Amino acid sequence: MKRIVIAGMLALCIALPGLMAQGKNQAATKGPAPKSKGEADAVRAMLTATDPDSRIKAADALITKYADTQFKDVAFFVTAYSYQQKGDVVKMQIYAEKTLEVNPKYHEAMLMLAEAIERQTQEHDLDRDDKLANVQKWANQAIETLKTAPKPNAQMTDDDWEKDKKNETAEAHNDLGLAAMIAKKNDIAIAEFKTAIDTAATPEPAYEIRLASVYRDAGKNDEAIALCDKIGTEANAPAQIKQLAQSIRATAMKAKSGPAPAGPAPGQTKQP
Repeated sequence: MKRIVIAGMLALCIALPGLMAQGKNQAATKGPAPKSKGEADAVRAMLTATDPDSRIKAADALITKYADTQFKDVAFFVTAYSYQQKGDVVKMQIYAEKTLEVNPKYHEAMLMLAEAIERQTQEHDLDRDDKLANVQKWANQAIETLKTAPKPNAQMTDDDWEKDKKNETAEAHNDLGLAAMIAKKNDIAIAEFKTAIDTAATPEPAYEIRLASVYRDAGKNDEAIALCDKIGTEANAPAQIKQLAQSIRATAMKAKSGPAPAGPAPGQTKQP
């Protein structure tokens, strides 16, 4: 998620000069555009701020000074992302929801909400099913929205946008897989993680290790072992994930071999 957000901020910042020119002819622009140099500078200040508090302050300044800005959804989302970085989940959710009130098709906010709710949900929570229903809602809405989502700016190439859409769609399927894991619905989790792996334009070892874990939990030990072996050979897999793959492989091998034969009871000798 962080990679996607940062890429989006940089893309918008790079595009600001062109957007400023478009703003002089609103009929020609399909996306948001600043109406003045002052507004453009305020947007740029928000997008280039280097720490969460500075971004929150700059986003608030933009909305306060330019109440009719077409970047209001961006400002709310930047604020939500900044609160996520600060570990303030409550405010992050508030501003992600504000983003969607302004722009119901802001798929990054949907993904942010799906991920946040999933991370706050445990198997034995009394409201687990309600939380997981919300994860499914936001993840599925993101998947549908991404199918027809336009490029965030004209400077982005079609190939880059297709890659971004695939990676974000894969992220949504990953969230659905994690929700299914919490609900102990292994078959659904397996299907969602497989879809995430197949959809992602950039290989993501985290999806593979989660799939291997569900394979093991579902008793599909051969599949778990084979996938763990594959992860162990991948150059882009972090050392921590490779270590986890070794652990999952070991437990799958143990489960596959079955329980050890029972020995003689205490005090008894084994008959020849």
